[in-house]
Order: sequence, then structure tokens, then C-alpha cells
Amino acid sequence: MDDRSPALPEPLEIVRGAWEGLPPLVIDHDAAANNRVITLDRLSPAHGAFDMMRTKLLRLLRENNWTSVAITSPTPACGKTCIALNLAFSLANQRDCRTVLVDLDLRRPQIGKTLAIKNPGSIESFLKGDAGLRETFFRYGDNLAIGPNRQAVQYSAELLQSAAAAQSLREMRQEIKPDVILYDLPPMLSTDDVLAFLPNVDGVVLVAASDQSTVSEVDICEQSLREKTNVLGVVLNKSQYSQEQYGY
Repeated sequence: MDDRSPALPEPLEIVRGAWEGLPPLVIDHDAAANNRVITLDRLSPAHGAFDMMRTKLLRLLRENNWTSVAITSPTPACGKTCIALNLAFSLANQRDCRTVLVDLDLRRPQIGKTLAIKNPGSIESFLKGDAGLRETFFRYGDNLAIGPNRQAVQYSAELLQSAAAAQSLREMRQEIKPDVILYDLPPMLSTDDVLAFLPNVDGVVLVAASDQSTVSEVDICEQSLREKTNVLGVVLNKSQYSQEQYGY
């Protein structure tokens, strides 16, 4: 009789099991396209701009051994959630890259609405440690996890800088070991949520809208961000020169 203890699973198998344990996400591609999520099907010529953004971002992250990226904008309606989603799906096309997208625009969550996700979980409960990964995150394909949020959260800045939130995010990183984490944060000039959360990220991407963001707004945000973290890039969205191009 073989009384040897069973071999422990290899770390890679444990991580794979954690990913496979997430509920699969079925996306209405037409609804997503109507909300300008174009990197799902890669039919629009604009997807090339997101692929370029993805490549530049991955190079920066790998060169510096970074993982977590905040995405914000100076003011509302700059299209930061659209940029975050398109970047996430572009990253998902890199088969060797595990990506997580988390909706931390807690006062006005949009990811679930944009993708028409039914029965999204509560990011608030997750950050407080009251809900686990399987109750909060969905898996798209083999290497993209998305954490939408079903409702607005009061006192969001306090939650984002809480020890419980930091612990929940740390456990998420340990369990599914993503290569890239994208945090969709609120607009910078509207709340203090972004500044509250910056200690949790390695860098930030600032999204400006060509038809509304002023030079002064972008400068104020860049200066404030550079004092706290690494500014990885500024994305010019809603370019007046072409409806289907983005500048980076």
C-alpha cells in the first residue's frame, strides 16, 4: 500500500484552477459595439490604436516589474471606462497575459452597464472582505477577469483607502496572479477617490477628451498624479479628426 501523501498541486495549476472557478461571462457583442467597445471583435480600424497602447503599456510594466494601473480622467464623460474596456480586451488577445479589470468608479459604476452584465456583484462587499472572487468577478475567455459593480457606494474614498480594501486586493493578486490589473477610477477633479487609492497602484493612465478637457485640467491632474505615482501616458479620446481613432 502506498501511504505517501499526495503531491501538492503545482502553483500554475492552482492559479489555473482559481481562474476556471470564476463564472464565465457571456457578452452581447452588438451591445458592446454600440457602446464603443471595439476590441472584442477587432473589426473597427481603431482597434489598432488600442493594440499599440497595449504594447506600450506592457513594455513599461515589464521593464519596471509593475502590475497595477489606474485609469482616470480630469472630469466626467471623457470616456475613461470605454478606454479601460478596450484596453482590457486588447490585453486579453495576448494569450500569455492574465488581465483583471475592476470597476472602482464606486460612485458611478459603468462597466456592468456598458457590457450589459446581468446580476453583477458588489465591489463594495468585495473590498470590505464580505464577498469572494467568485461572487464578484467574471471570467472572459481564459485570461481576462472583470469585476463590475452593481450599485453606487457611499463614502467611497474611505473604502478605497481602507485596510480591508488593500487586503482584499492583495488576496486577489495572490490567488489569480494577474500580469496586469486595470482599475477604472472616478474622474480626478470630481472626488478625492483617485488620490485615496493611488498608493495601491504602480502607475496611472489619464484619459482626456479632445472636445471638453482643457489644457489646464490636464496639467493640474498630471502634476497631482506625478507627486503620488508614475504617469504612464495620456490618452486623447474623442478626437475631432476621426471618429474612429484615438491618440496616445
